[in-house]
Amino acid sequence: MIPPKFPRFASAILPLLLLSACSKREQEVTPEVSVQVVRAKLGEISQIVTAEAVVFPLQQAVVTPKITSTIKSFQVQRGARVRKGQLLAVLENADLSAAAVQSKGEFEQAEASYVTSTAAGVPEQMQKAELDAASAKSSLDAQQKIYDSRKELFEQGALPRRDLDAAQVALVQARSQYQQAQKALDDLHRIGKEQALKTAGGQLSAAKGKLLSAEAQLSYSEIRSPIDGVVTDRPLFPGELASANQPLLTVMNTSYLIAKSHIAQSQAVTLKVGDAANIQIAGVDEPVPAKVSLVSPALDPGSTTIEVWVETAKPPVELKPGMTVQVAVTAATAKDAVLVPKNSVVESPESGWFVLLAGKDGLAHQISVQLGLRGPSETQIMKGVSAGDSVVVTGAYSIPDKTKIKIEAPAPAESTDDKDSGKKSTSGSEKE
Repeated sequence: MIPPKFPRFASAILPLLLLSACSKREQEVTPEVSVQVVRAKLGEISQIVTAEAVVFPLQQAVVTPKITSTIKSFQVQRGARVRKGQLLAVLENADLSAAAVQSKGEFEQAEASYVTSTAAGVPEQMQKAELDAASAKSSLDAQQKIYDSRKELFEQGALPRRDLDAAQVALVQARSQYQQAQKALDDLHRIGKEQALKTAGGQLSAAKGKLLSAEAQLSYSEIRSPIDGVVTDRPLFPGELASANQPLLTVMNTSYLIAKSHIAQSQAVTLKVGDAANIQIAGVDEPVPAKVSLVSPALDPGSTTIEVWVETAKPPVELKPGMTVQVAVTAATAKDAVLVPKNSVVESPESGWFVLLAGKDGLAHQISVQLGLRGPSETQIMKGVSAGDSVVVTGAYSIPDKTKIKIEAPAPAESTDDKDSGKKSTSGSEKE
């Protein structure tokens, strides 16, 4: 049987039980989270663009002969340093040499004929035409006098008509001969000399062209380097047949090397010619200083990337054409920038980029920020954070806004001396 006083006791303790349950529920909803913070600071930051690249020489020449002939001799070996114009190889050229000698003789003969034609032939023809014209003029003048004399005698009745007619016919013939001689002289002056010189000059030019062609064919048998560089390939040997337009030697200018990379357009737009860069070789600690020498003006339609050249002068012996390397380009640098650790910046699909600031009220406040340059370990904040603000660096991605936080000091880095002393003390206590 229940005591009569039990309902009063239950009604008195029930509010206390409800109050305790609400207090526990409130503590579960607003827990306190331990975090570590770092103060935003002012400093210098550089945005580094990294990419994989393949090394190429700045200049490369695959030397090919223009004629097909047997290789007579090589003047260089693979690995030899050569200068521009240096003789590299000689092909068999006996037939070409004979053709060049023949063409030279024909040229000299045409040259002598030209001199004879211009210095002797044309003046002689001109002199003969002048003499013929002068002779015809004298005959015309003589016949004119005879005709005038006979005409005067005929008019006086002292000469028969047929003698006057004969003199008139002789005068007409003399005039015709003079006109023909004068015309021949005029034609020689106007056309003959010019055409004679053209004929002789044409023969000389043809002979000269044939000589130059023969000399050019002979020069093709001597293979010379088109650039300064190093012989990197020589696939054939003396005695083998060198085919026209087929590789005979390869010469590379390795004093300047280029690392060619394809970079995403979102990163490449920040690059420009002259930007500082370095080339990292696998297995080598020190990077090779370099600079950007080309940013392609067009997008590669196949990969939707932009080709970027990083050039280095006087490269080390470890850097060789054909190697795959890592390039790092300093795209931009900002001084007196507000910097926060990279891991403190979080991206949200709803609010975009944000950081958590540790407020004086003991709560974490989610602040939207505008980002600037991004370095390897730090990020520039353009808007939203000031230098000196306490930024949450641990667990920022999972802490809701207005969460109660407890700031913890970072664990001190244990130095090597401390480790050694600890080992000594431990060992000492063990001995004791």
